[in-house]
Amino acid sequence: MKILITDDEPLARDRVRHLLNRLEGFQPLEKEASNGYEAIQLTREFQPDIVLMDIRMPGMGGLETASLLAEMEQPPAIIFCTAYDTHAIEAFNVQAVGYLLKPVKADDLLQSLQRASNINLAQLNQLQGSLPGSSTRNHISAKTLKGIELVPLDSIYYFMADSKYVTVFHEHGETLIDDPLKELEQEFSASFVRIHRNALVRKSLIERMLRDENGHYSLQLTHVDKPISVSRRHVPLMKKIMQTL
Repeated sequence: MKILITDDEPLARDRVRHLLNRLEGFQPLEKEASNGYEAIQLTREFQPDIVLMDIRMPGMGGLETASLLAEMEQPPAIIFCTAYDTHAIEAFNVQAVGYLLKPVKADDLLQSLQRASNINLAQLNQLQGSLPGSSTRNHISAKTLKGIELVPLDSIYYFMADSKYVTVFHEHGETLIDDPLKELEQEFSASFVRIHRNALVRKSLIERMLRDENGHYSLQLTHVDKPISVSRRHVPLMKKIMQTL
């Protein structure tokens, strides 16, 4: 896999190149880019498979550059390497497949490179909605000890609020996020439904609604062992939804 390194800081480029030289199957191009303009020119000239790119650069930043690269007939996969953790959503709006925080660690870089090497153009378009300007995310981002973790929306079973945080329960485990449950409900209303003041569940995973001897209702979801409580006010809505499933 050919890789183009793009960063306005020479030391940052040197560090990434050093990490890449220790990995098998990933070959950095001899030429490097120090800004977005150079990244576009070198991509057209050498057709790299992956572009490792900083976000904040003089002239043309990484987000704008990535949006232009994504319009190419055969766009490279984009992995951002940045010192800032505030651009994850924007990064994936321009079809990035990785978001690493500096200083980049070898293990995290390898994971992102392996993921990028398995993504083709069709998957890139699917990653953030195939239509430009799509407002609905296909991933949920969370800050972790490794930096930014991305949870594919399709892998999520349900969201559960507790105090000011929300936990995402998905096929790979649990992830804590900052998004308010109300905003998640509004954004993903097509796929998720509120069943309690603290819970959103994926509609397609609903198997059946249960009622215990005390008259309390709960939902059984596919892949989820423990039923999730349905509040009294949401029972009528859930009964209607159950008729359509």
